[in-house]
Amino acid sequence: MDDFVSKYVNRLDSKGRVSIPAPFRQILVREGLDSLFCSPSLELDAVDAGGLGLRGAIDTYLEAFDVFSEEREVLATALLGESESLKIDKDGRVVLSETIKEHAGITDAVSFVGNGFKFQIWQPERYEAYRADATKRALALRKAAGNRRTTSAGGGA
Repeated sequence: MDDFVSKYVNRLDSKGRVSIPAPFRQILVREGLDSLFCSPSLELDAVDAGGLGLRGAIDTYLEAFDVFSEEREVLATALLGESESLKIDKDGRVVLSETIKEHAGITDAVSFVGNGFKFQIWQPERYEAYRADATKRALALRKAAGNRRTTSAGGGA
């Protein structure tokens, strides 16, 4: 299974293009894609990006709702209606739309951050602030999970 992992920072060129990291491009090529699916994150100042894995995850998520329900309509509008398909050029670059750049606060550089079945596109300083907070929260979650396992295994009080 191919997963998007690691972090890369690339600069936008004078024409507003940015190179997708080679390991990420390789996954998209193996999926038979020549474009990048992008959807603004609902909760973060970032853009979710990827290929068939991301599209499949969104479709699976939406299937949990009645096809004409208000919940599905709202989610489909936010996740699909605001999404974009960016053409990847022969050199592995895409042009980020103004909508994407505005949502993520991108001006001259982009952080590409692997998240398994998808990756995220961030403005680098915003990502570093998020990463610092996420690391603290992850440590707290790991500690809480460890405490639950110890309590469950030991039958403690």
